[in-house]
Amino acid sequence: QVLLLESGGGLVQAGGSLRLSCAASSRTFSTYTMGWFRQAPGKEREFVAAIGWNGVWTDYADSVKGRFTISRDNAKNTVTLQMNSLKPEDTAVYYCAAGPLGTRRAEYMYWGQGTQVTVSS
Repeated sequence: QVLLLESGGGLVQAGGSLRLSCAASSRTFSTYTMGWFRQAPGKEREFVAAIGWNGVWTDYADSVKGRFTISRDNAKNTVTLQMNSLKPEDTAVYYCAAGPLGTRRAEYMYWGQGTQVTVSS
């Protein structure tokens, strides 16, 4: 069982930045692929970014590539999502998730409660 707690959401103007953090409870945090997903009102949840267990590989949705950066600190059991050049269409609830080694965009087993990100135009 992995408990995930997101923080760092809020209201920002278009073009601004936010940094989301996710703290994990598991002692085996370093064995999980970590990902960020988001869900906007009336839309399905979508993949945003993922990072491998040792940080060697990262994966991004085309819509955020070049603007968002995912990173992790296995010593602190945390994963972060740095979001720059935010756009109104980035408005959503953002979820942190933990998945098995080898996964990238699917098969995540553990999810946080989510944090709201609102980008005003």
